[in-house]
Amino acid sequence: MEIIRSNFKSNLHKVYQAIEEADFFAIDGEFSGISDGPSVTALTNGFDTPEERYKKLKKHSMDFLLFQFGLCAFKYDHTDSKYITKSFNFYVFPKPFNRSSPDVKFVCQSSSIDFLASQGFDFNKVFRNGIPYLNQEEERQLREQYDEKRLQSNGAGTLSYVSPNTSKCPVTIPEDQKKFIDQVVEKIEDLLQSEENKNLDLEPCTGFQRKLIYQTLSWKYPKGIHVDTLETEKKERYIVISKVDEEERKRREQQKLAKEQEELNDAVGFSRVIHAIANSGKLIIGHNMLLDVMHTVHQFYCPLPADIINNTSLAELEKRLKETPFNPPKVESAEGFPSYDTATEQLHEAGYDAYITGLCFISMANYLGSFLSPPKIHVSARSKLIEPFFNKLFLMRVMDIPYLNLEGPDCNIQISWIDDTSAFVSLSQPEQVQIAVNTSKYAESYRIQTYADYVGKKHEEKQSKRKWTEDTWQEVERKRLNTQCISYALQNHYYHTNSLTATSTAGKRNLSPSPEEADLEARISREISDTELEQTESCAEPLSEGRKKSKKLKRMKKDLSPAGVIPDSPAKLFEVPDTW
Repeated sequence: MEIIRSNFKSNLHKVYQAIEEADFFAIDGEFSGISDGPSVTALTNGFDTPEERYKKLKKHSMDFLLFQFGLCAFKYDHTDSKYITKSFNFYVFPKPFNRSSPDVKFVCQSSSIDFLASQGFDFNKVFRNGIPYLNQEEERQLREQYDEKRLQSNGAGTLSYVSPNTSKCPVTIPEDQKKFIDQVVEKIEDLLQSEENKNLDLEPCTGFQRKLIYQTLSWKYPKGIHVDTLETEKKERYIVISKVDEEERKRREQQKLAKEQEELNDAVGFSRVIHAIANSGKLIIGHNMLLDVMHTVHQFYCPLPADIINNTSLAELEKRLKETPFNPPKVESAEGFPSYDTATEQLHEAGYDAYITGLCFISMANYLGSFLSPPKIHVSARSKLIEPFFNKLFLMRVMDIPYLNLEGPDCNIQISWIDDTSAFVSLSQPEQVQIAVNTSKYAESYRIQTYADYVGKKHEEKQSKRKWTEDTWQEVERKRLNTQCISYALQNHYYHTNSLTATSTAGKRNLSPSPEEADLEARISREISDTELEQTESCAEPLSEGRKKSKKLKRMKKDLSPAGVIPDSPAKLFEVPDTW
C-alpha cells in the first residue's frame, strides 16, 4: 500500500492494526545518498570494528535523507499454515509545519539519485506529497509553543513586559504600542454594545501585538468574548473576537484544543508509525540494516549519540565524567574519615583509586537514569537499569570479548588474531564448526577452514618449500658444474693457442716472451676472461668466484710448464680434474 501525505491520516488505522496483529516486521529505507566523502567501499571496510563503522556512518551518512520507508508486517495463519503479509510504502519529507518549525537541510548524492531514477522512483511523491515528521525533541518544543499560546490566551503567558501588579494587569504596554491597544479595546467595546454584530475581525498585525492583545483582553474581559487567531490566504495572521456566553466560550475552547492536538499529530506525522513499531516490542528484521536503523533513529526519534567514553584509564575516565552529558555527584566523607580532593590527583594509591572508581560508577549510573521517562536524577546501586552489568568483569584490551560472565555462559566465540586479515576462531560447541565451514563455501569476501586443515596445509607448504630448496640447489650445482666445464674448455683453448703460437715461433718459449707474444697473449686472455665472465653471470655465480678460478688456473699454467717449455701436445699439458 502506497502512503503519502494526502492519504496518511485515512490509512493510519490500517497501519496501526497491521502493527498490532503482526508476529514480526521487516523494514527497508531508500536514501538521498550514502557517503558525503569516502567511497562506499572505504565507508564499509570489512575490517572495521563496530565502533569504527558506527563513527564513519554517523560522520559521513547522516546528512542524507531517508525519504522512503518500507514496512512489511508478517502474521502466521495456523489454520492454513501460511504467512499473511501487509506491506506499506511511506514517502516522507520534513515539510516545515509552521514558521517556527525546523527547516531541515539535507544533501543528495548524484549516483544514488540516478540509481533511484533508473528504477522508476517518483521524486514528486517525496517533495510534493511526502509525509512530514518530527523527532522527539522537535515535538516537545512544538508542544511547549502551544502551551505558551494557551497560557497567553488565559492571561498567564510569559512576556518581556510584566506589570508590577500582575493581579490587576499582566502587562505594561510599551509607549509605542499604547495607541494600538487602545484602538483595539475601543473596537471591542463597540462590539459588546452592538446588538447586530457578533464577531470582530481585527487587522493583521505582528506576533508581539497579538500577544499584547491576548493578555490585555484576558485581563480586561475575562468573560463574554472568545479570542482566536486565523490566517489569510496570503499567510497573514489576524485575530477574530466573538461575543459568546460562558457555555459557548467553553465549547469553543474545547474545539480549539482539539484542533491544536490534531495539528500536533499532523506535524509529528510519520514518527507516529515509528513510535507504534517501537512500542509493540516485536521483532524487526532487515537486510544490511545498520544504515536503515541509524537513519530511522536520527530522523524520527533523536540525534544519534556520540561515543562519549573513548578512554577507560581511570584518570581520563574521571575527567570525562565531569563533562556533559554527565553530572559529577555530590559526595562527602563521613565524620572521622579523611577526604580526597580530585584536584590534586593521588592516582595509584589504592584508597584514592577506589574513591574515583565509585565516583565514575555514580556518574554513569545516573546518566542511564536520564533516559527514563520521567528522568531520574539518582539511580540506586540495585536499580533494574544496571542489572545487565552485574557479575560482568571487563576484559581490558580484548576487542572481541568485552567481559567475563561470572553467572552465566561466556561468549561462545573466541578470536585470536594472526594478522590484519586472518584469525583463529574457537567455538564452544564443536558441532558448529562444520556449519560454519559449509556456510563459508558460498562466501566471496572470506574463507573458513578447520584448524586440522590449517595445520595440514602448513605442513604441506613446509614440505613443498623444503623440496623446492633441495631441487633448486641441485639445479644450481648442475649449472655450476656446466660453468666449470665451459670455463675449463676455454682455458684449454687458451693454452692450446699459446702452445701453437709458441711452437710456430721457435719450438721453445723463453720465460720472457717477445713483445709480439706478450701482445697476443694479452688479447687472448682478455677474450677468454670476457667469455668466462658471461658464462659466470648466466649461471648466477658471483663475479669474485670467477676471478678466483681465473687466478688459480694461471697458477696451474705456471706450475705445469717445466723450465718454461710448453709441450706441443695440449692434451698432456692440462686435464680436467674429477673434482675441484
